[in-house]
Amino acid sequence: MNWRNVFLIFHREVLDQLRDRRTLFMVAVLPLLLYPLLGIGTAQMTTLFSEQPRRVVVLGADQLPPESLIDQDRFSVRWFRQPSEQNTLHVITEPALASKPSEEVPPSARDENEISLAEARHLRDLIRERQGIERVLVDRDESSGADARTSDADRLRELQSQIRSEFTRSGIDVLVLIPPDFRQALEQRRQRLIERTAAMDEPAESKCYLVLDSASDKSQIASRRVLDVMQAWEQAILKQQLEESQLPPALTTPLRLSELDIADRNLVSASIWAKIFPALLVMMTLTGAFHPAVDMCAGEKERGTMETLLISPARRTEIVMGKFLSVLLFSMTTAVLNLASIGMTAAYMASLAVGGASSRLGGLTFPPVSSLAWSVVVLIPLATLFSALCLSLATFARSSKEGQYYLSPLLMVTLGLTTFCISPGTEMQPFFSVMPVIGPGLLLKGLMQANGPDYQTYLYAVPVLVTSAGYSLLALWWAIEQFRSEEILFGEAEQFSLDRWFRQVLRDRQPVPTFSQAVICFVLMLLVQFASWKAIQSTLLGTTIEYQGMFQIRILMLQQVFLIAGPPLVMGGLLTTSLRQTFSLRWPGMTRLVLAAVLAVSLHPLTLELMALTQWFFPPPPPGVVELMKQLKAMNPGLTLLAMAVTPALCEEIAFRGYLLSGFRRSQRAGLGIFLSSFAFGLIHMIPQQVFNAFLLGLVLGLTCVRTGSLYPGVVFHFVYNSLGVLHDRWGSNVPTNHLWGYFFRGEDQLLRYQPALICLLVPTAALLLYLLTRSGTNSAQEISS
Repeated sequence: MNWRNVFLIFHREVLDQLRDRRTLFMVAVLPLLLYPLLGIGTAQMTTLFSEQPRRVVVLGADQLPPESLIDQDRFSVRWFRQPSEQNTLHVITEPALASKPSEEVPPSARDENEISLAEARHLRDLIRERQGIERVLVDRDESSGADARTSDADRLRELQSQIRSEFTRSGIDVLVLIPPDFRQALEQRRQRLIERTAAMDEPAESKCYLVLDSASDKSQIASRRVLDVMQAWEQAILKQQLEESQLPPALTTPLRLSELDIADRNLVSASIWAKIFPALLVMMTLTGAFHPAVDMCAGEKERGTMETLLISPARRTEIVMGKFLSVLLFSMTTAVLNLASIGMTAAYMASLAVGGASSRLGGLTFPPVSSLAWSVVVLIPLATLFSALCLSLATFARSSKEGQYYLSPLLMVTLGLTTFCISPGTEMQPFFSVMPVIGPGLLLKGLMQANGPDYQTYLYAVPVLVTSAGYSLLALWWAIEQFRSEEILFGEAEQFSLDRWFRQVLRDRQPVPTFSQAVICFVLMLLVQFASWKAIQSTLLGTTIEYQGMFQIRILMLQQVFLIAGPPLVMGGLLTTSLRQTFSLRWPGMTRLVLAAVLAVSLHPLTLELMALTQWFFPPPPPGVVELMKQLKAMNPGLTLLAMAVTPALCEEIAFRGYLLSGFRRSQRAGLGIFLSSFAFGLIHMIPQQVFNAFLLGLVLGLTCVRTGSLYPGVVFHFVYNSLGVLHDRWGSNVPTNHLWGYFFRGEDQLLRYQPALICLLVPTAALLLYLLTRSGTNSAQEISS
């Protein structure tokens, strides 16, 4: 690679982007001006904003005790935690409206208040009628007749609908109903406290009711404030009654719980940054790579300058590297400028906060230098990954508009992964440390914790950075591959028509599927499985316990036949001309079938020990899966083998080593086809540990299919391997581990495990069997060309 050409292209792309006003706006103007202006505007709007008072109607206010709850048309300020909230509630009562002279209340306001009171009284009558019917339904026994119960239930539903509609139409946000004997009931309660007599349950009529509409945001906000006021007022009445009874006021609060926050202000600030900084870093890094990548690929195709660049002395790899470094520069610059602007704006706005807001934010000081240094370290692999991915996806586009459509799914997926990272209950685990986006996000979150990172967080930095670098190199390799494809760079810019495409596919059918048809088939398999989950769950809930095991057997078999093997068989019949070549239906000979069976026997203990050794790395399986395995162990062994061994061996091999592998290896690269089909095979298993195990076995099965040119050895291997798994789970604990058997087997947690001596013996055996099985056969490229 000529690095001089790389830097010439890098210099050219950077200058082109700097001449583009849109790029300058997105990279520099937007972060440096938008966030300060947004902060100033928010502060100004907060200052000028005045919340419209919510309407609260109190019926029965004349029954309130002397302890003042209402002050004219407001609740008394003494009951509010924040005195400023007093003006957010406008209280309408009958005594207040009657006591005010007519000249003090405008006629329109008096009429509006009187209408609200009339509507509130009607609502009170409807509510009382509903409560009466509810009591009748509770007291009515079964002998009263179904007709009477049905009539009452119909009337109850009618009243509920009428109350809801009239409450919405009235414009009342909260209705407080005070019972007619409320003052008398409070006085009786006070006398019982003074006389120390046994208190009886208060009648239902003495209860106060707070009527609200939880479907309305205005009603919800007003009801929370009214509830806080009523609770504070209630505590004051209780305190007064206890004092009159010569009882300690703390009698009703035996715990006397109070908070003692030991956090430092800087630690509070660090905790806030640890939640938002990783999300900002990930999203800003992707945003910075998004637009330059589209312009450097799809934009050049629109401007007609891509051909000029491709005929230059620079090789395709050098062109990709130059464009990649340019996108990387703008991605990192955008992330740094956005984070700096957001951080300084947030810190400045927090310094302007007063009172409780300032103490809660802890001053929102800027993150420490160590956290910023780690942010730069994490930023590099993130920016590298997103730059390479954006460059690869933008290569497919023929216009800037189309490039934005291609990159939008990447933005949505990244947003979902980022949301997962910042969830409070999500913490770094070994499995998360090797996942893209999630690993760097959780690492930065742990490094910025308020109490400082522990030693495990620093240990996780190694796998996070190594795997992130690996993902970046894979994405960069993919971008180089796209630039080497003339079909991708110079695809015809014709309007896509699904009808025309489908007719063309049927007309130009080939012996084996194309790469895109294999991808569509796998996506279809995922979608039909996702769509079937709800139906399976609803059917399972309606199944009795004793039949759930048989139901699971049937579900597993139907899922394999219709959801795994169904789409490949249908697409193979419609879109290909040779089912024999598509599904590799070639007889390999009995010797290879026997070798495949023996290879499965030798590999099964190796994979079980590998899964046991890596169990700490993966999250535990869901409880439903564990319960399913327990039910399958109790089922008939023949049915279990049919569902867990026979059906998967046929259906999964047809799908993954048949249709998908045939399509993926159309790129003349058998290794890439084996890897992609194995990855799809692992992904379909969903559970992380099973995904890893299935991926490794998929590599063996894919290599066997390609080298032998036949699907049958994989079917035999799959059947024997799964059968051994069923037998191991059911009867493995019965295998003797004493005397000579102890050199090969051992028991652990009521499971059969294998001694290191047996493992050391099986490793070369499995390698030799795999070599004998795949040492000769039809090469994939030769088979396709023939």
